[in-house]
Amino acid sequence: MVLLLKTIRELRSQIAIHRQKQQCQVGLVPTMGAFHQGHLSLIKRASAENNFVIVSIFVNPLQFTPTEDLAQYPRQLQQDLELCQKLGVDLVFAPENQEMNSSGDTTSLDDNTSVIPPQNMTDVLCGKFRPGHFTGVATIVTKLLNILQPDRAYFGQKDAQQLAIIRRLVADLNIPVKIVACPIIRETSGLALSSRNQYLTAREKEDAAQIYRSLQQAATAFNQGKLEAKVLIDLVKEKLSPVAGVTIQYVELVDPNTLQPLEQIKDAGLLAIAAYVGSTRLIDNIVLQKRQPIVAIDGPAGAGKSTVTRRVAHQLGLLYLDTGAMYRAVTWLVMESNIAIDNHEAIANLIKNVSLELTSPTAFDLPTIVYIDDREVTNAIRTPEVTANVSAIAAQAAVRQKLVEMQQQWGEKGGIIAEGRDIGTNVFPNAELKIFLTASAAERARRRLQDLQNQGRNDIDLQQLTQDIQQRDEQDSNRAIAPLKKADDAIELITDNLTIDEVIAKIINLYNQIK
Repeated sequence: MVLLLKTIRELRSQIAIHRQKQQCQVGLVPTMGAFHQGHLSLIKRASAENNFVIVSIFVNPLQFTPTEDLAQYPRQLQQDLELCQKLGVDLVFAPENQEMNSSGDTTSLDDNTSVIPPQNMTDVLCGKFRPGHFTGVATIVTKLLNILQPDRAYFGQKDAQQLAIIRRLVADLNIPVKIVACPIIRETSGLALSSRNQYLTAREKEDAAQIYRSLQQAATAFNQGKLEAKVLIDLVKEKLSPVAGVTIQYVELVDPNTLQPLEQIKDAGLLAIAAYVGSTRLIDNIVLQKRQPIVAIDGPAGAGKSTVTRRVAHQLGLLYLDTGAMYRAVTWLVMESNIAIDNHEAIANLIKNVSLELTSPTAFDLPTIVYIDDREVTNAIRTPEVTANVSAIAAQAAVRQKLVEMQQQWGEKGGIIAEGRDIGTNVFPNAELKIFLTASAAERARRRLQDLQNQGRNDIDLQQLTQDIQQRDEQDSNRAIAPLKKADDAIELITDNLTIDEVIAKIINLYNQIK
């Protein structure tokens, strides 16, 4: 049963208990409740990356301006608690206003206790129309981070201005937390999910869907080489001008990190919009980035991910991000340094400043070329001794955290393809193309049997193989860290009755559609 707490004292006591556990990682999802699939995607991401998940539910009066819908904002605590229970949340913090406001005044801000973001980040986008809003957000988020002291906190990309401001305050105040941005979750029409969507009529929802389509039109122009702010903004306005039910409040192109206006995109730009549909104010955005796409391929064991990914990388000229080789390289380094495999602290210190370099081989059936700390270890990491120890090393939280950070740094450059069981849900949640490559357990067992028979093994029972694969799927799907899950926005590709060449052709076709 999910634990519901309403006081800071109780909350800190519970966190202290869990912090005593070895390798405890705390993830926080701050919300105002009234959950939709967007909130649930944040909780799922937090659950995949942490072994203790806290969801806060607090309708923050400090971030509502006098003309906004504080009284009408939906409150459904019991329903939200039931959803948290289903998703395996450990603790819900749902304080009253007085608990979160030290002055006891829940309708105004005390300058002595407020966290005031940089003015040049609040004078743009929504800040021009919602005075005091981001000071209210920054104050409560800072309080939550200080009270809970999580390892990671999760925010949606839909509130891009809020996300940038929170990242800035965390950096400026030296708060030791990683801010994790999660992709926008949309209805099938493209409408970004929001608690305020429930205010829309069926007709208004149709009109509201045009907001994202207008951003997509600008994204298409950007991909065709249109980089000027005026051109991109005008395309959004032109697309929406015939839609009588949509009244634009602003369309702006800004730097995604600093929020400063851009005249032209050099590396990346945040194209953001706020509009009224009837009396409901909606926001949306899209990040336009000059890089090759990231392809993330997830799926169960035995689905052929590795073979397919290597061949797709070779045909498209992408870097195959061989995560397995990365874990092997770290394992080799630990063994070379004569550190015991179970000495977690020494291993964590060893890899703090480690450097890894991956280079594509000349053919897809050759191993990825690997350098660790400027030493070429392509063949050395594939010995039986390394193979015997790599699982124990990969299971260590410090190793995984370090290598995921390195993988995400590669991802910032784009032009990579990676496979695993959580590449699209955890490592690259913003990947431009996510594929869930799968096949029935019976089909994967048949393929495995064929491989073993080709190796001269004729003593294998097909039914037992099928049961073993089903058991592995169950274990992978219920792992405490990085479980096997299909990302909400992934394309499922079932490979039963498909050849490898047919699977590769389908993936390349999908890639060409987004490039």
